Amino acid sequence: MMAPIALSCGDPAGIGPEIAAKAWDKLRETCPFLYIGDAAHLPAGTPVAPISDPAEAHAASASALPVLQLDFPVPNRPGHPDPANAPSVVDAIEQGVALVQSGAASALCTAPINKKALIDGAGFNFPGHTEFLAALTGRSRVVMMLASAQLRVVPATIHIPLSQVPGALTPDLLRDTIEITAHSLRTQFDIPHPRIAVAGLNPHAGEGGKMGTEELDWIIPLLADLSVGNTTITGPHPADTLFHAAARARYDAAIAMYHDQALIPIKTLDFDKGVNVTLGLPFIRTSPDHGTALDIAGRNIATPTSLIEALRLAQQMAQTR
Repeated sequence: MMAPIALSCGDPAGIGPEIAAKAWDKLRETCPFLYIGDAAHLPAGTPVAPISDPAEAHAASASALPVLQLDFPVPNRPGHPDPANAPSVVDAIEQGVALVQSGAASALCTAPINKKALIDGAGFNFPGHTEFLAALTGRSRVVMMLASAQLRVVPATIHIPLSQVPGALTPDLLRDTIEITAHSLRTQFDIPHPRIAVAGLNPHAGEGGKMGTEELDWIIPLLADLSVGNTTITGPHPADTLFHAAARARYDAAIAMYHDQALIPIKTLDFDKGVNVTLGLPFIRTSPDHGTALDIAGRNIATPTSLIEALRLAQQMAQTR
């Protein structure tokens, strides 16, 4: 029997607790997971099964949400993150990493965090989950993939201003991004011969140097020389023609050059079902592709769809791996 998935609670003032309860209700029989956090933060009436060992999650999940209890220092107020709870939010992530690294959990799924609260209350010095997980595991380079049934897309640069993208986008970075993506498509998505399409940086992929020269200067030569076993790499393609249905049928993943070039198409195509996947870690990590949604937290109207898809994808990747 495969080990359960570990779900770190994220910021309890957001929608994490309520979508965790809703996801358990949907997945209790088919995708067992354990919640790392404070059971007191879950919606009133949520059936809870306190566990001390992840192995207990399978049996418990049929009738209650398995919870690996983590006592938070102050009560939770939906919509109002408290920096005093920030160290416990970080602790939940670290416990999830420890479980998946030990094999007690098959994958890690992370509920959304509030970065300001983490900075204010825990001195959190990372742009987000992805960079924190890389630091915890000693990985110098990891890759963020956004995945849904309609599209897998990877931004080569992530949370930086658009003005900084040309300087941050280096041949080494693009090469590593492509290689990590190809490896993960083979080993975690069960695609033996991946097809990767690479977007251009500039409009119309530079249009022969008329709209920017990065494509001519180094992107085209890099792609021509790059050989990644059993992988077909094409591009650079104009980004404005890379994401319609006929184009998507020709590749298994697209490499975008910056954050919005990647996230706009997937959120347009499949807003509720997109999943954030971190590639290049020594374990599987997924997350819903949305934030804490503080404006609706505690009102029981948040949809759990993206979290459900994140848990299901984590399970599928673990089975493949």
